[in-house]
Formats: sequence, structure tokens, C-alpha cells
Amino acid sequence: MIFARFRSDAIALLSLFLLDTICTMSGHADEPSPKLKTKEFTSEVTVKVGYRYALYSPEEYAAHPKKYWPLIIFLHGSGERGEDVNVLTRHGPPKLVAGGKSFPAFIASPQAPEHNVWEPHSVKALVDAMVREYRIDEDRIYITGMSMGGYGVWDAIMNYPHTFAAAVPICGGAGVKFVAAERIKHIPVWIFHGAEDDEVPAANSQRIYDALVEAGGHPKLTIYAGVKHDSWTRTYEDPDLWAWLFAQKRGGKD
Repeated sequence: MIFARFRSDAIALLSLFLLDTICTMSGHADEPSPKLKTKEFTSEVTVKVGYRYALYSPEEYAAHPKKYWPLIIFLHGSGERGEDVNVLTRHGPPKLVAGGKSFPAFIASPQAPEHNVWEPHSVKALVDAMVREYRIDEDRIYITGMSMGGYGVWDAIMNYPHTFAAAVPICGGAGVKFVAAERIKHIPVWIFHGAEDDEVPAANSQRIYDALVEAGGHPKLTIYAGVKHDSWTRTYEDPDLWAWLFAQKRGGKD
């Protein structure tokens, strides 16, 4: 596993429109008050982002110079924030790699700074950096995360619904009733949660699942009976999860 750092400039176009129409006493609804004027502006803002991250490269990457490989983005929980990337091996794919497991994919595990939560544009910038530097199959980019990282997965796919081929959010959540369900219903999603989770209620995942189904999506949902917050150990050790994940391929394009 390699520990690395990237920095990237992400250009965000912020379009703010102020439209406020006030009805006058004469009853003309489309006539603004003489004291108010309708204005608008657009502006471009450059935001510098960056993460330290742990990188796993496929063992046969160098032996196949023309082959393009899947990429997994792993978002850790709140307990692994900070500046010591070694703590990332406590859970998830980095833990499996540290234990000797091999993957037919790149795995990039960024580390959020202390007191920060996952920022979707920074996550996307990491994806872009990986695509520039390595032979990444852009139709097989996956994202998964646990707890705070589960929330980060939902934020990432809602902001970039055509970047990821599949998502695996574990004991996370998102704004419900889930306005973005229509926006991401095409993404293969497998949601995991512990039924007895006393930190992030399993109802979070259930509501998102229901909203996706109502929108016409085909998500998968696994709620482990008797399991509390740590629903990720069992999930990441399940070979069925990895078989499902690597079978997914992005259908749309950015």
C-alpha cells in the first residue's frame, strides 16, 4: 500500500439568481415594486482541494501495459480522520489489503482532516487525479464508505450521478425524503446497515431504499439482524459483495 498526496483545482461555476416579484397595490402581479430591482450575476470560483490517501495498485498492473483497471474509492468513518494515514488500515478495504488480500483494482482511500466531513467535490477531484495518473477504466469506478463515509458516498453520487458505476454505502444516510432519488435511480447501489445500530439509525437506509424503489430504481438492501453500528466488517468480508461490485459497469457518460 502506498501513501500519497494529491492536489487539484476544481472549478465550480456558481450561478446565483435573485428573482423577487412584488405585487403592487394596483393588482399587477408581474410588476415589481418601484423600490426593488431584479438583478442577477454569475461568477467563477476556483477552489483548491487535496487529500492524503492510501493507494493500493493491482499486482499485475505493470505486467499489462495496455490494460485499464477498475478503481474503488473508500471513504472511512469519523474515527480515522487526522494526519496519520496508517489508521486507515483499521477497517474496510485497507484492512483487507493489510491482511494480505489482493484486488483486481486500484483502491484509493483518502483521509479526511480532523473535524472535517467528506466533501463531494474533493472526492471527485481525487477520482479525476487517479484517472489522469493511472490506466483507470472510467466505466468501472466504484465508491464505498462506512458511517461518516456512508454519508459521503450518498453525497458523492448525488453530486456526480454519472461518475460512478456502483455504490456501497454502509450505515450512512442522506437527506430524506430523498429529493435526489430520481437523480441517482440508475446507479446500482447495495445498501448495508445493522438493525440495532445505536449511532446511525437503520431507518436512514430504509427510507433511502424506499425512495429509490419508488423512483423506479433497483437498489439492494441488507439489514443485519442483531448487528449494531459495525455493519462494515461483515460486509467487506463477504465475497458476494465483491463479485457483485466488479460485475457493475457504468451505462451513462458524464
